[in-house]
Amino acid sequence: MADDPLTGFVRTVVGSGVPMLVLSPHLDDAVLSCGALLGWAGRRAPVTVASLFTEAAPPPYTLSARQYLKQTRAGDAEQLFADRRAEDRRVLELLGVDWRHVGLVDGLFRRLPRPRPGTGRLARLLPELTHVYPTYRLHLSRGRVSAHDAETLGVVGETIDALLPAGSGGLVLAPLGVGGHADHVLVRTAAERSGRRVVYYSDFPYNQTSAADGEFIRRYRLAARAWERDLDRKAELIRGYRTQADALFPGGRIPRAPEVYLLPEAGPETVPRTAGRLPGTRARTAGGVT
Repeated sequence: MADDPLTGFVRTVVGSGVPMLVLSPHLDDAVLSCGALLGWAGRRAPVTVASLFTEAAPPPYTLSARQYLKQTRAGDAEQLFADRRAEDRRVLELLGVDWRHVGLVDGLFRRLPRPRPGTGRLARLLPELTHVYPTYRLHLSRGRVSAHDAETLGVVGETIDALLPAGSGGLVLAPLGVGGHADHVLVRTAAERSGRRVVYYSDFPYNQTSAADGEFIRRYRLAARAWERDLDRKAELIRGYRTQADALFPGGRIPRAPEVYLLPEAGPETVPRTAGRLPGTRARTAGGVT
């Protein structure tokens, strides 16, 4: 039986040994969305998972950040993220792929590059005044990248350049941004502008409850393809993220869902760099875990 377009493409590209760079906004997204493909590809080509937003920040925390810490049964954000980095290392080493923790601050904790005038004392009582995304539902999960994140976007672009140099012939896997989390949309934007060959992955488990960004899909004429190989081990890998699994999957049931990848109908081609304001999507998320 002939391979489907995705399997045929992966066999051609990964089988040829070219490097693959997987952009993971947070310390679990790559495995949540791509764990089955990563295990298969890691045995055939150099694969690096670059997790971008891998740090928290000291208090005071916003109300949304405090709710997240309560949800994950953590009292200290910096200790929680140290635990998350350790979890991520263990899982990715089990998969046999390389990893990088870039060290950017997670959107829930990211502060403005320059504080607003006159907010000094008041900000201690209302930390939302000093954060790029003051609330989760009204700001961080609205599918829009803040103009205050321009420097962060630049760092993600530089990371792609450093880990997958131009002319390497490699492939980038980037989040589609399903669910509308600003960190996911920011990483997608950096991939879109990178000039590399990009395949977008549908963000799991958010794709179980939220729609994809139809405008983005139409713009690049992307077609969704399912990856169903090596799914049996994936739930075990996801449970390796102990600090997140209970909050993401109440009751402990992890759906056995095919991984979904989107590539241009004619096959992934180099995506040109774009310019202008930061784009967004109207998709929203139902959950609060980053």
